[in-house]
Amino acid sequence: MKFRIVIFFLGILLPASFGLLVLEAQDAGPAELPSAPSAARQQSHSQKASPPASLPPAAAQPESAQQTAVPADPSKPVSNAPSSDAAQDPAPKAGTGSTSSSLPPPPADDDSLTTIRSTVNEVNVVFTVTDKHGHYVKDLRKENFKVVDDSKPAAEIRSFHAEANLPLEVGLLVDASNSVRDRFKFEQQAATEFLNQTIRPKYDQAFVVGFDVTPEVTQDFTDNTEQLSVGVRSLRPGGGTAMYDALYFACRDKLMKAKHAGPVRRAIILLSDGDDNQSHVTREEAIEMAQRAEVIVYTISTNLSGAGHHGDKVLERIADATGGRAYVPFQITEVANSFAAIQEELRSQYAISYKPADFISNGRYRSVEILALGQKGLRVRCRHGYYAPSP
Repeated sequence: MKFRIVIFFLGILLPASFGLLVLEAQDAGPAELPSAPSAARQQSHSQKASPPASLPPAAAQPESAQQTAVPADPSKPVSNAPSSDAAQDPAPKAGTGSTSSSLPPPPADDDSLTTIRSTVNEVNVVFTVTDKHGHYVKDLRKENFKVVDDSKPAAEIRSFHAEANLPLEVGLLVDASNSVRDRFKFEQQAATEFLNQTIRPKYDQAFVVGFDVTPEVTQDFTDNTEQLSVGVRSLRPGGGTAMYDALYFACRDKLMKAKHAGPVRRAIILLSDGDDNQSHVTREEAIEMAQRAEVIVYTISTNLSGAGHHGDKVLERIADATGGRAYVPFQITEVANSFAAIQEELRSQYAISYKPADFISNGRYRSVEILALGQKGLRVRCRHGYYAPSP
């Protein structure tokens, strides 16, 4: 009789216990694992109701919103722990599901503190001048130029001087996609020679980025040409082409964030065939970021089929909009000549600082034109405009 009672109670308790375990397992659910930045971007493309949250147009978004367009430095390993940038920036990022309630409350007004705000309405433009034969003209003075800002003459020229020796901050962006595999080794050699001849120790800085689907920093800012050469030689071709993402990343995450004690010239040398098939930002968004970072972009085409290639038109648009120059070698051996021409131009520039007329800090794009006076046949090349600071 006791044996039957025990069995009877076990028969009641076991199913109940098993049911509780099942309920707990269902309530718990699988633990949500953090996604890699590239996976988050791919998920955003599947949302048809709105454009991808990770790619806001640069002109319509503040800088904090733009920083979600391209993932952080892909040369760093992905970790489940929060990055230092995320820890320092409490603002929610697009696609994370965070709300404004996670932000700290605004500080209370303190009548004992006085805040003084001043805006320096001064624009700096680096430009080159060539004669009708394409030779650089290096002996001109301030009186030889007229600056037109937003269709109005500049109110005042603050400074003018030749910039043959201003420190350089150079980014070398090398297309490492499958489409350039057959020419890759020679391009590496030409790029290495350019860095050896251009970067001056203890004076200039450069970094190397290879890109296919994602940009990869193989050598960060340094004045050591041997380390830069190692960075170029470590590049390996393979994968698709996300050229616009790489340019956006190099301007925003490298050159805009670089710390320097005085004025510098920022330039990017972009070596690619111009065929982009993987980027999350558009060509114009990449150009806008280069303009905001005050970066001159020089492009070297790796297409050897002659003129008329679509990628060459893309590279020409990028270079022209930022005040640079597009080079289209017809033979692989001419790539080295293109690098040499860029090196000469970097040492043959002028810099002018001026105060615009009717300047308003409204974040709007303002056009810039520099006209050469007194001599016929002179051609001035500079960036086409800039973005006024936001109020």
